[in-house]
Amino acid sequence: MLEHSFAISATFIAYLIMMLAIGVVAYKRTVNSSDYFLGGRSLGPWPAALSAGASDMSGWLLLGLPGYAYAAGIESFWLAGGLLLGTWANWLLCAKRLRTYSITTDSLTIPEYLSRRFKDNSKLIQTISAFFILLFFLFYTSSGLVAGGKLFETVFGLNYTTAVILGTVCVVSYTLFGGFLAVSWTDLVQGLLMSAALLIVPIAAMNGGFGQLSADLSAINPELLTLWNDAKGEPLTAIAIISLAAWGLGYFGQPHILARFKATRSNKDLTTARRIAVTWSALSMAGAILVGLVGLVYVNNGSVELADGEKIFMILVNAVFHPVIAGILLAAILAAIMSTADSQLLVSSSALAEDFYKQVIKQDASSEDIVRMGRFAVIGISIIALLLALSPDSSVLGLVSYAWAGFGAAFGPAIVLSLYWSRMTWQGALAGIVVGGVTIVVWKQFSGGLFDVYEIVPGIILSTIAIVAASLASPMPAQDVAEQHAEFENNLTNLD
Repeated sequence: MLEHSFAISATFIAYLIMMLAIGVVAYKRTVNSSDYFLGGRSLGPWPAALSAGASDMSGWLLLGLPGYAYAAGIESFWLAGGLLLGTWANWLLCAKRLRTYSITTDSLTIPEYLSRRFKDNSKLIQTISAFFILLFFLFYTSSGLVAGGKLFETVFGLNYTTAVILGTVCVVSYTLFGGFLAVSWTDLVQGLLMSAALLIVPIAAMNGGFGQLSADLSAINPELLTLWNDAKGEPLTAIAIISLAAWGLGYFGQPHILARFKATRSNKDLTTARRIAVTWSALSMAGAILVGLVGLVYVNNGSVELADGEKIFMILVNAVFHPVIAGILLAAILAAIMSTADSQLLVSSSALAEDFYKQVIKQDASSEDIVRMGRFAVIGISIIALLLALSPDSSVLGLVSYAWAGFGAAFGPAIVLSLYWSRMTWQGALAGIVVGGVTIVVWKQFSGGLFDVYEIVPGIILSTIAIVAASLASPMPAQDVAEQHAEFENNLTNLD
């Protein structure tokens, strides 16, 4: 438990009030479902980039990744490197084309885009996609609530259950009313706070320079300083390296990140946003790994006992900084949690309202009905995610890895191929989504030998094969689909 102080409490309260104020302002600008789910496509490059990054990294950037580096050393660079490459490739390959296609098809959500891209009149793509979004986001949102529980438990000495409930209320409050604009504007603030904290904390806590850090780590365990062995001295297998680097493949299917591409105000802004996003990700992940390494030295010097490595950032902050500064830096964890959980709740509510309620239950639903249902969905999904998060033994990184793989396999191949392959059909898209999603659920149940590979790898491979096979086995796309694709190609330059 961290030393409780009035300064830390005051900082947290001030931060929450600021986030709620942003939510109120965004609420006044939210008129219809396009505003609520995509902010009226009005994001500039800075909010688009930092909102995508902050909603991507979540509490795992300040808890999960430092905890992994704390346990594994610089082996964690395989994971960070894969994520950085995936960030760059996703912005480069998907951002402009997805934004253009979503405007061409007048689509707000990923399921709606896929359905309209292939003129799927059966609505099977839209409803099944919504099901997988709801399934995997329950685990993803739960990871954020677990991180929030650990934060409030450590800072305020609350019991874990109370801490998780308090964190849930904080996130739901402004997401419920402000929608996408509230989420994006708060993400801009939160992303800057997260990166600043991750760079300041390890440097301030470091005993000497990087040379001394390397010497201290070598004294603890030389294997912590090699990319090719694990912390026990065992050589990393090809499967282990592939599994770590393959995290980067998941970017192409994350609905909450892809939404930022669609919400950007112009295609030209996406180039600037890509540079900002990649720079922010590189600095933030380097800082997170450094937190874990510096924290390991600090703990091994006998200064503190630590049973849960995912709390190392909080331990360093409390040890090094005055309570006023500590409160500001610890608010970065709350920022990370809120920036992702709010995005996940919003995407989940859009899937339930736009892709299920409107398509299956009330096809003539008005824009006001959809926004209202979206807000009800935020509450309902939050309650279910809260129940999943109530176990104090839950791992932030473990929950994120499952959800990340699920989205990457279910939607990644379908999104990328839909943007580049004109021969792809609705049967291929549906097959890829189902095969990718089911593969993740089934593969996760196996362990040992070949099955030790991270489930996103077989998921993406099998999903891609299913898309290609089903598309080639089905009739050529209809004439109206081909005409739509031609219109899309023309719009790529027109929408700059």
